[in-house]
Amino acid sequence: MLVRVVLSLTPSFPEPSALYTACKMVCWLSAKLGPTVASRHVARNLLRLLTSCYVGPTRQQFTVSSGESPPLSAGNIYQKRPVLGDIVSGPVLSCLLHIARLYGEPVLTYQYLPYISYLVAPGSASGPSRLNSRKEAGLLAAVTLTQKIIVYLSDTTLMDILPRISHEVLLPVLSFLTSLVTGFPSGAQARTILCVKTISLIALICLRIGQEMVQQHLSEPVATFFQVFSQLHELRQQDLKLDPAGRGEGQLPQVVFSDGQQRPVDPALLDELQKVFTLEMAYTIYVPFSCLLGDIIRKIIPNHELVGELAGLYLESISPSSRNPASVEPTVPSTGPEWDPQGGGCPQDDGHSGTFGSVLVGNRIQIPNDSRPENPGLLGPVSGVGGGGLGSGSDDNALKQELPRSVHGLSGNWLAYWQYEIGVSQQDAHFHFHQIRLQSFPGHSGAVKCVAPLSSEDFFLSGSKDRTVRLWPLYNYGDGTSETAPRLVYTQHRKSVFFVGQLEAPQHAVSCDGAVHVWDPFTGKTLRTVEPLDSRVPLTAVAVMPAPHTSITMASSDSTLRFVDCRKPGLQHEFRLGGGLNPGLVRALAVSPSGRSVVAGFSSGFMVLLDTRTGLVLRGWPAHEGDILQIKAVEGSVLVSSSSDHSLTVWKELEQKPTHHYKSASDPIHTFDLYGSEVVTGTVSNKIGVCSLLEPPSQATTKLSSENFRGTLTSLALLPTKRHLLLGSDNGVIRLLA
Repeated sequence: MLVRVVLSLTPSFPEPSALYTACKMVCWLSAKLGPTVASRHVARNLLRLLTSCYVGPTRQQFTVSSGESPPLSAGNIYQKRPVLGDIVSGPVLSCLLHIARLYGEPVLTYQYLPYISYLVAPGSASGPSRLNSRKEAGLLAAVTLTQKIIVYLSDTTLMDILPRISHEVLLPVLSFLTSLVTGFPSGAQARTILCVKTISLIALICLRIGQEMVQQHLSEPVATFFQVFSQLHELRQQDLKLDPAGRGEGQLPQVVFSDGQQRPVDPALLDELQKVFTLEMAYTIYVPFSCLLGDIIRKIIPNHELVGELAGLYLESISPSSRNPASVEPTVPSTGPEWDPQGGGCPQDDGHSGTFGSVLVGNRIQIPNDSRPENPGLLGPVSGVGGGGLGSGSDDNALKQELPRSVHGLSGNWLAYWQYEIGVSQQDAHFHFHQIRLQSFPGHSGAVKCVAPLSSEDFFLSGSKDRTVRLWPLYNYGDGTSETAPRLVYTQHRKSVFFVGQLEAPQHAVSCDGAVHVWDPFTGKTLRTVEPLDSRVPLTAVAVMPAPHTSITMASSDSTLRFVDCRKPGLQHEFRLGGGLNPGLVRALAVSPSGRSVVAGFSSGFMVLLDTRTGLVLRGWPAHEGDILQIKAVEGSVLVSSSSDHSLTVWKELEQKPTHHYKSASDPIHTFDLYGSEVVTGTVSNKIGVCSLLEPPSQATTKLSSENFRGTLTSLALLPTKRHLLLGSDNGVIRLLA
């Protein structure tokens, strides 16, 4: 929802503060959620929204800010010509790049680049086709994002993935751009914008990798780009007519070109193509590439002479007296180029001079101010014209920028797990346990008795036999072998801590060692302590009420259930659960998600269901043959209980018979947690199991390896949003696994 706010604000050009705040919120959320959730839910939706920024003719209009020079007058040979869609997409791109800065280069190469390949992939239909507006916008978004990605890739990574960029991005884009049978919904305007953006992208890659690598890796895309001028030139000479005579209905005429290839041509598209690949466009393409490629332009572009001639004709058309390539005086007389009469004005490369009156200084093309065309035409000032250089201070025009080395950068096990997660469908509702160790949390000197994540899943609490409660951060760090220190240690307990939890409404931490402590998890300050009324009748089980309630429910060894509101002094309610029976000690408590009922499990296997609004016992029944070890309440009036009799049972609150009954073969299930309609279980033999609440009894179990988990499993908690497991052990170490 927050991601959509960014886009909804941008087209209407709101107050800068509103847009800034929305972007800041998305960036903050991306850091808070962690790499997997941010990539699956934030980045994935931002990528989808990027296409929406370019939908429609209105967002495909070139823009020139008032009081500024036209877009291409800065002289940057790969400079982008902004359209309205670029302005709309600015906040989306900013948020996408922030995620890449947070989690590193893999976000660019493993998530953004595959999505770009998906956007530009040709459709499944064979034969002539017409793009829809969404696909057209996707092509523009893909080229824009690719240019951003190239800037932030290291040299090594760029060379590694260059073949992918060539075959999965550039060639598919060029197949649409130069197609003689595929029309654009927005006509020549959209094709022109895509052409200009593609020129900028290829020129940027050429600048990054150098001439030799261009010849090795980009010969095919560059030659394909230039080839369309030859094809249109031949079609003009053949004077292709719209007359359908001589061909079947629905068939396109086949034209044999000078390269010997026979290609279908849609005569209805010739007007659109000729509006795009004009003399001006030939000049726009030829100037930067002749300077970038030097002599190798003759090797990789067979028709470079034709495009050079077309560029010369453009110069002649705008100013016949001074723009004829054959009569242009060298800018630097002592080292000026010798013009090749057969090359249509293409100069011999001397390392200093460019083409058509330009000067190549290092990797900057410089043209004297008095030699610029007065009438920029459809494309505005052409690429390669202006007094600015490549060393512009603007981030948008940088050749290369380093991604900061973030402490949250993905590597090792974190990277392997993240790569798997971004490929999982968002509709996949199952919990998959791969036994990938992500982080370790050492610090307790005694066995970990309980763990509980805070509702935001960026911190968790742990209680131990060492009489401390520790607050740990859950932000990704390191390669899976890293150890994380606690953010806060609460030391006010006098006995072993067997319960930790969070009162979600007031954001207070709750822990119990026989007495309940309510404290501030941010400062560690004790807010309230609830001692048992009689020291001989200690508290044996505790549960917290869900938001918006602010109460804590406590069971004592005399089978009495008490409610305490942390906002008020004294007891709120007190109920007897025994009912004249002797069911034993209350071992576990669970509150329903609505807060309307609470269930207590006894050491005899008996369970009691109580209505929290009236205090009436709704039901009491012998649920198990051994001690109740743990109870969880689920939406839909469903209860899940485990017992020392090796069973895990699913109940409907008011139904006599269980819905499902699972039996552990070797050890009792002493700890479990819920993920949607599944139960994740743990046993003292270090086995993790996953079973369904809805399907017939079946359970998949995994034995924890000693490499990933040492000691005996004592507690388990699941992070439902991040799909991670927190596992506590008897040696005091907690591990985060996925």
